[in-house]
Order: sequence, then structure tokens, then C-alpha cells
Amino acid sequence: MNPLKTEADTGAASAEPAAPSNFIRETILEDLKTNKYGGRVHTRFPPEPNGYLHIGHAKSINLNFGLAGEFGGQCNLRFDDTNPSKEETEYVDSIIEDVRWLGGDFGDRILYASDYFEQLYEWAVQLIKSGQAYVDDLSADEIRKRRGTLTEPGQESPYRNRSVEENLDLFARMKAGEFPDGARTVRAKIDMASANLNLRDPVMYRILHAEHHRTGNKWCIYPMYDFAHGESDSIERITHSICTLEFEDHRPLYDWYIEQLGIYHPQQIEFDRLNLTYTLLSKRKLLQMVQQGLVRGWDDPRMPTISGLRRRGYTSEAIRNFCRRVGVSKTNGSTELGLLEYFLREDLNKRVNRVMAVLRPLRVVIDNYPEGQVEYMEAVNNPEDPGQGSREVPFSRVLYIEQDDFREDPPKQYFRLSPGREVRLRYGYLVTCTSVVKDASGQVTEVHCTYDPATRGGNTPDGRKVKVTIHWVSAEHAIDAEVRIYDNLFTKEDPNEVAEGQDFTANLNPNSLEVVSKAKLEPSLGDAKSGSRYQFERLGYFSVDPDTTPGKLVFNRTVALRDTWAKIEKKSK
Repeated sequence: MNPLKTEADTGAASAEPAAPSNFIRETILEDLKTNKYGGRVHTRFPPEPNGYLHIGHAKSINLNFGLAGEFGGQCNLRFDDTNPSKEETEYVDSIIEDVRWLGGDFGDRILYASDYFEQLYEWAVQLIKSGQAYVDDLSADEIRKRRGTLTEPGQESPYRNRSVEENLDLFARMKAGEFPDGARTVRAKIDMASANLNLRDPVMYRILHAEHHRTGNKWCIYPMYDFAHGESDSIERITHSICTLEFEDHRPLYDWYIEQLGIYHPQQIEFDRLNLTYTLLSKRKLLQMVQQGLVRGWDDPRMPTISGLRRRGYTSEAIRNFCRRVGVSKTNGSTELGLLEYFLREDLNKRVNRVMAVLRPLRVVIDNYPEGQVEYMEAVNNPEDPGQGSREVPFSRVLYIEQDDFREDPPKQYFRLSPGREVRLRYGYLVTCTSVVKDASGQVTEVHCTYDPATRGGNTPDGRKVKVTIHWVSAEHAIDAEVRIYDNLFTKEDPNEVAEGQDFTANLNPNSLEVVSKAKLEPSLGDAKSGSRYQFERLGYFSVDPDTTPGKLVFNRTVALRDTWAKIEKKSK
């Protein structure tokens, strides 16, 4: 069984490498060896439908679906939809799309905690009947104040010792909608002096008169995540319940519920969550940016959401290869954003065709090239994949080059076009700058050159050396496009590192988006479709944005190429 269906399955890229081993994989291997679960491996990915998935979720998706598939098992997609006040069908739909795009093969196993509301209610009744749960009249604030600290025990609720009969009556009336929100809760009766604060009589049910996106107004009481989580795993007979480290302290509570109920007991294993530099991975804070209009939406290409990364031009293979590389451990840390971009470049380099585009055009006139003449130069589509063949690119007397590829007064280590200097035009000819035209402000608006007719294709029959090759497009044949250049959304490695009184929005990068409205592209891109990816030679990798309409191409820069001169110039400032 292929654990993760990929673009590679359709021949778009090479097969993915085998996943490295880790402590969770070794645990599964040992469980299979001892026949702990009858040879079964059954995992699940349990997102809350209160926002869009982000790159941190990709690590969990890759792990859960990957391990299940490797060992011939199954992985469920189960929504933890226990909080209707924050959940929307939009989020459910986006999560299903994102998991599928990342290759998660869940078949028909799209499940919901809300599927189990009746069973969860019956189990809560069972705990009340056995004296292990009670209805509490304390408010949320009062419960919090009585919880205690890490060094001081909590205080028992004055309602803790109600009779079973009174608790059952009150719980039934809660279910019937007799009480307002927050008036009562159901709490497990465990130990208010426990060293683990999660075991200090945790809330199991709260009253919430809110319409649920699936069950409507059928329920006005909803189980807490800690009560629904382990029991849902039990119902689905999950073998390995894989969670991030923040749930490690909750595991004794999950175990307590399952042991008191006497039901099937899955095995919970915790691993480190993903943290990336210059990136926020908090759905609450991402939602805040969306609601405040700080980004264009959940799928803004600057967002770390799966939909945002997909719109920007990321491939699912690159994300999965990155997740394999960061691995799985028991210690939280931070990963450089550059590592994700490395795997993206590595994948796109093999996958996408090269084209020529000029983002900030400077007009070049080749004075000794015949007026009206057009030649078609053969250009390689992808040097990494000869099977992609070649295309013809028109060459004419008037071209566009990048403004940065010309300096009238070049500094040291600058070897691109300048007065008297010869450069190679990619797939074209060698040209030498002879003069410039300037506007009233002294800015160069046009460069005049001569070409050597013997150097077609960039060859030098006399063997002379030329240090630089630059790209270009024919002015007569160029296609106009809008190009969106994206940078990090935040200026600090840790966006949460702020001065007193500020929040993470103080670290937003004001230059995270630059819109180039008059880029010039080679004509082969005239029929480029939304989602298509290309390498603009010497500039980076770009993807066609869904905003593209007939007559208006819109490209997103997915990731830049390294630019040696740009680094030198930046350091000199």
C-alpha cells in the first residue's frame, strides 16, 4: 500500500525516499513483533475544524498516514468537532482538501467526534453512576481559582459529593436545555491534590447553546476535548494515538477515563511539534490576522497554511521531504525556514521547466541587428530532465533585460552589462554595450549594443571568455504579467518576541509583498494555467496564481534563487 498518494504517482517527479526510522516507528515494529494489536496498525489525524491547517500539521499528517501505510494499516481523518462556537463547514472542507493534497489516503474514513456524542453521553452517565463524576455549579472562574498550583493542592467543590441520583437528574436537565451557558458543568471526580493539574477534577461537559455545523441544535451540552479524545480513539480501535508533546501531561487523564469505563485502550505516543523561524503556527493568531485584514485570507501565499503554501506554488512532495528531514523526537525545538525552502528548491529544480521573464524591464536596442528580423532560438526546457525537450524563443532587434543587469558605473565584482563590456544573452548572441539613453532625471531608459553574428547560441568560435550570461525577452513578442514577490511575513525569527504592551503583529514585515505590475514574459507562457509552476531563469521559481484571468497573467514567486551579486551588494550597504 502506498501510504501517501503523490504527484510522483502520476510521473510528475521521482519516487520519494524511504522514511528514516524514529522512536515511534520502532515502537510499532516492537508491537508488531509481539502481536500486541493482532498485527494491526491503525492511526488517526484528529484536527479541530476551527481554522485552516498549517505546515505544523503537515508533520503530523506525514507521520500518521506514512506509518499506517508503511505497515499496511489505516489512518482515519477524524474531526474533533466538540466546540461549535469556533467550528465551520468551511474549515472542514479545507482540511479534507489539504490532507488529500498532502497525500493522506483516508479512503471513506472521514469521521467526526460528533458521530460519538450519544456514546460519550452514555459514558458520562456511566461515570456518574459509579460515583466517578458529578455535576458542579461553580463558574469557570471559580473552578479555575480552586484548581491550585504546581506547589499547592486544589480545593474540592462544595458540590463534589452530591448523590448519584441528584447528579443524574441535573445532567439530564442540562441535556434538555434547562440551564443557561456556564451554569453547570460535569466534572470527573479524581484527585484535587494530584501533582498533575489535569487530574484535579477536570471538566467533562459544559453547557453551550450553539448550533453545531453537523448536529444542528440537537445538543446544548458538549464534551470537552480531553473527554472526547481518548474515547474517540477507543471507538475507532486506534492502535497508536500519535500526539504532540503538549498532550503528554494529558495522557494520564485519557488513561483514567478509559480504565474507569473499561473500554478498549489505545496507546498514546507523543512527539515534538514543528516550529519554524519567521513563522507563526498558532491557528488563533493566524485567524486574528485574517480577521484584521493583515493578510488576504487563509490562503494568502505569505501564510504558513497548507492552502497558502499550495497557492504560492509549493509541492506536496517538497513538504513531505522536509517533514522527513526534520524527523521525530521527544524535545521541542525550532527549525530554520531555510531548510523548508531548500527542499522546495530541490524538488522544483527536478520538476519544472525553465522560461525567461524580465520583472523590471530595461529596453535594449541592438543597433547592428537587422530591423524587422526575427530568429527563433532553441531553449532547453529543463536541463535536469532531457525528456522535457526544448522550445523556440523569438529573438529580435529590441529586447528587455533586467534593470539590475546593467550598471552605467559598475562597482567591483559586477560583471554584468555596462559600457564597453560584453555579455552573453542566454540562447542568443554576445552583445557589447556602446551607449545609453537617459531621461530628464538622468535615469538610464535605454541601452544600445552591438552583437557578434558569429556567436549565435552563445558560442564563441574564437574561444574568448565571457564572465556573465543574462536573460532577456523580445520586446515585440513579450507578454505582460503581474508578478507578486513574497518575503517573510515577520521580521523576527520568533514573531512572539515583542516589547511589553505589544503583540506579534508588531513584527509584521511591511515589505512581505511587492507587486510588480509590468513584468515581461516570453510568449510560451501565454497559455499558462492556474497552478502551473516555472523557473524564471536567474530569478526564482514562480507559480500561476488563481487570480489569473483571460488577458491577465498573475504569478506568485514561490521561492527565490540564490543571487551572489545581491548578497555582495547588500553587504556593501
